[in-house]
Amino acid sequence: MPYIAPFFCFLLLSVISPSWLEPVTSGIYRWNEAPVTKQAASEQRVLLEGSLTDFSHMKVHATTLPAHQAPHPAHKHTDEELIIIKEGELTVTIAGKTKTLSTGSVALMMPGDEHGFENKGDQPATYYVMRYESKEPVDLERGRKAGGSFWIDWKDVAFHPHDKGGVRRMFDRATAMTKRFEMHVTTLNQGLWSHPPHTHRAAEILLMVDNSAQESIDGRMHSAKAGDLIFLESNVPHAIQNTSPGSCTYYAFQFE
Repeated sequence: MPYIAPFFCFLLLSVISPSWLEPVTSGIYRWNEAPVTKQAASEQRVLLEGSLTDFSHMKVHATTLPAHQAPHPAHKHTDEELIIIKEGELTVTIAGKTKTLSTGSVALMMPGDEHGFENKGDQPATYYVMRYESKEPVDLERGRKAGGSFWIDWKDVAFHPHDKGGVRRMFDRATAMTKRFEMHVTTLNQGLWSHPPHTHRAAEILLMVDNSAQESIDGRMHSAKAGDLIFLESNVPHAIQNTSPGSCTYYAFQFE
């Protein structure tokens, strides 16, 4: 094996360190433009990767598993991970507990908790994966006191109608990597704006579930359709309007 100078090793590690990642830009990250990588037992589609106001590193990709496949053995890591099931069913195991989750369900894994995924069904399953690491020190005790790792099955989440459509409240809590992480799913009626343009301290991601919408980002309009990811950095003015002939649905989650 060739000799590699210690200084060069240090330089190489520095170059690939998350602290050198480019900041993620507010905008639309389109499903059909994301590069696809085929692996032995899965297919991955990277939507975005970079640094944020509160995160030194964040990556969002989607994994598609054929029937009766697992992407990798159960494992653990030092960052935090959120998954959202886009299509199909996924069997999730966290710290020795297992549940098969339906389309629309979510799971969040704290740093250090062993977890694994498997598609036990007869149809492909696709799920979004968001992995992230905070700039501030990881607070495992805060995550534990807030309830630790968890999953939420879509079938168990009530729909609350309102004058613009309706909402499903998924969770609102602290984690090991965040002071606050909130997620809900909005159904917005035809032609309506969810709210006037506004800002907030937390960064936000919207994931389009069905149909189409347009997002106002810092005064400019951007179209989005099912599968697309909308990223909104801290304090960037934004608002969303349904441009579909019927209602549209999207996940919205804020974190800081």
